[in-house]
Amino acid sequence: MTVLEDRIEMADADADAKRLDEWFERLERMPVPEGFRVEIVGGNVHMTPPRNTHWQIIRRILWAVEDRFGRDVMVFTDVRVDFPGHENGFCPDVAMLSDSAQEDDGGHWRYQDVEFVAEVISKGTAANDYGPKKIAYAVAEVPVYVIADPYQGRCYVYTHPKDGDYAMRTTVDFGTDIDLTGTVVDLVLKTDEFPRD
Repeated sequence: MTVLEDRIEMADADADAKRLDEWFERLERMPVPEGFRVEIVGGNVHMTPPRNTHWQIIRRILWAVEDRFGRDVMVFTDVRVDFPGHENGFCPDVAMLSDSAQEDDGGHWRYQDVEFVAEVISKGTAANDYGPKKIAYAVAEVPVYVIADPYQGRCYVYTHPKDGDYAMRTTVDFGTDIDLTGTVVDLVLKTDEFPRD
């Protein structure tokens, strides 16, 4: 990559970040129903209503991460992180950051610090989790991406990001443990109590 290409890419990223800030500021002023999750994927706004099944799976993943790393681990749900690609302001269901993570000058977490992401499928946004979000997470080199799909009763585990895709995919049915030892997450995620839709 040349210096000029580097500067053009940085300018495009800055412009996307500014547009995302504007979008989210506008969305905060809108009457979004309470509890709805709002994120921007590829420049498109998606609002997802709260669902009990969705939240129960998220809680179990959060508990597993906290049980492994303690209550001070940098893990959160539904917090905006801007990822590579055109206007990608994602609010992952679960995101774990490195211990050294710090917010940028705009008060946002950097995608470079994300070590693990989990998304729980909702019918209306499933295509995002399996498509553009998976690509963005791979481009960002997020080491571990887990999709929990309560409609199929299975999880998909993506590891080893390379060249904008994940080199490894493992499929695990609900009820079977997900062995993430040997990854940065370094835990066994139990799925036996993941509810189904």
